[in-house]
Amino acid sequence: MAIVPAGGSGARLGAAVPKQYLEIAGHLVLHHTLTALSAVSAIEHIYVAVQADDERAVSTCESFTRVTMLPTAGRLRAETVSNTLQAIHKKINRDAWILVHDAARPCVSQAAIDRLIQTCVAHPVGGLLALPVADTMKRSNASDEVVETLSRDQLWRAQTPQMFRFEMLQHALSAAPDATDESQAIEAIGLSPKLVLGEARNLKITYPEDIALASHFLQQTPST
Repeated sequence: MAIVPAGGSGARLGAAVPKQYLEIAGHLVLHHTLTALSAVSAIEHIYVAVQADDERAVSTCESFTRVTMLPTAGRLRAETVSNTLQAIHKKINRDAWILVHDAARPCVSQAAIDRLIQTCVAHPVGGLLALPVADTMKRSNASDEVVETLSRDQLWRAQTPQMFRFEMLQHALSAAPDATDESQAIEAIGLSPKLVLGEARNLKITYPEDIALASHFLQQTPST
């Protein structure tokens, strides 16, 4: 099963609509994201979590046979995922694997998702796609002045999907409701998720310049 939190406003992008509803390369961002997930046969069903008054996702979700839209989006990401788990809890086993993927990551490849699944099913905790940090890392003060240069050794940039078992994820999100991603919640209960090599094309649309880059990737032959 997969959950796609799609309740964000995209305030940092400064667009007239939330970023999941921007049109890129001929389709909405959400459509591209669902296309990528639907290409993975191991994902039995996809649940898209939206705000209760959001009707913009209806036509997109209805164009996919394995997608259901749920009005389960909350104020924070962890709340959205937790609400969605609660909404579907009677439909799946406690030990079922759950993938959570950002609606605004439309360029993820089938190859990367397959790699994550194959790695996580053999791991006792689960894991996430991520990329080793290549840039020199700086820590700033409140005035945006450098106060420290950090070692980039063993630093990774978290991506999605992130994959954990239903019951473990539900418990972790309950214990860490402010977690900014599922991995952080799992870490908060003392477990160590597996880092699985992601890909540069799996960017999250956050700033205006990300739109052109996403368009470039989406117009290329999909990576399988």
